[in-house]
Amino acid sequence: DVQLQASGGGLVQPGGSLRLSCVASGFTFNEYAIGWFRRVPGKEREGVSMISNRDGSRNYADSVKGRFTISSDNAKNTVYLQMNSLKPEDTAVYYCAADPTVWSPYYSGEHLKYWGQGTQVTVSS
Repeated sequence: DVQLQASGGGLVQPGGSLRLSCVASGFTFNEYAIGWFRRVPGKEREGVSMISNRDGSRNYADSVKGRFTISSDNAKNTVYLQMNSLKPEDTAVYYCAADPTVWSPYYSGEHLKYWGQGTQVTVSS
């Protein structure tokens, strides 16, 4: 069975940091791109970042550039999203997704092959 297990969310104060993890199983990890999306109730799902496990290329939405870093550990079949300088507007449920093809950070993700469950990130004082 294919699984994408997202974890690492929580409550953090503005300016703080969190690291999200997405552990993948059931498909050939290094042949896929894996990325993160987020959704706030009542709003459209938003792309955050993506990394290609084929060539290491990565991209970020403008709203997170310079604050978030995506990385991949092929030995652990895990993609990480290091989130620094968090802002209240980063509050959302974060989801990881995987597809054989890379995608733009502005893609809504509707046709991506695999999705994980969400992890809640709340940035509040």
